Amino acid sequence: MPHDPLLASITPILAKVPGVAAIVLGGSRARGTAHDASDYDIGLYYTDTTALDTDRLREAMTEIVDVPDAVHVTPIGEWGPWIVGGAWLAIGGRKVDLLYRSIDRVSATLDACRNGDIAMHYQPGHPHGFCPAIWMGEVALCRSLHDPSGLIAELKARTVPYPRALRDALIRRFQWEILFSIENAEIALPRGDSTHVAGCAYRALACMGQVLFALNGQYLINEKGALSAAVGFPVTIHGLTERVAEVWRSIGSGRHADALQTLRMLEQDLREIS
Repeated sequence: MPHDPLLASITPILAKVPGVAAIVLGGSRARGTAHDASDYDIGLYYTDTTALDTDRLREAMTEIVDVPDAVHVTPIGEWGPWIVGGAWLAIGGRKVDLLYRSIDRVSATLDACRNGDIAMHYQPGHPHGFCPAIWMGEVALCRSLHDPSGLIAELKARTVPYPRALRDALIRRFQWEILFSIENAEIALPRGDSTHVAGCAYRALACMGQVLFALNGQYLINEKGALSAAVGFPVTIHGLTERVAEVWRSIGSGRHADALQTLRMLEQDLREIS
């Protein structure tokens, strides 16, 4: 990874916080798709036996952020069981997001995913929900910044190759729901319930994203931008970008039946390549 002055300056500071077992770079900067203004997504991994000292983390961040009085570092669990906690910071004019992850819970989740054991959980900020396979994808796609005990390296080794059991489980879990969501939206058409129609349409498209990522052996770590990324996969739906845009144009102009017909055609095309 090219030298990054911001990472070079803050990684040693984070590494000194009691309880920090490993530090990784995630998001677009880890995947090499970032632009100059992209956020820095930094994962702080801790073990359940050595709790992360969030008070010391707050003190350390107060020393380096642009606006010390604005620092809010959460306790573990404040953002729910899957996002867990962290901080939104500005350092040197850059947005830096910290996220906590328990190595023990991530390890157990990897085992479950490798066995095809998945679920979906309610999570603010994730309209489709939080699939624990996201944690496996985070490990697979992250770049290690500080891993003195090799904990991240060991987790990474368990993410390749992409597990067949995970692929099959994701397709089994999400493919049926695409048509189910479309049919639910169709029931709402006579009532003119545009909110329900739009919600079902989003859910159908989010499920399509899950299936396309699974078909291609790719980890989906964020529903944002998932369909745009899926356009470039070897196994994908022809004209996906344009057809998804047409769904939302139709909904926006009140042509709900047209939107659902487009979704039905997308669902049929996906079944043909599955």
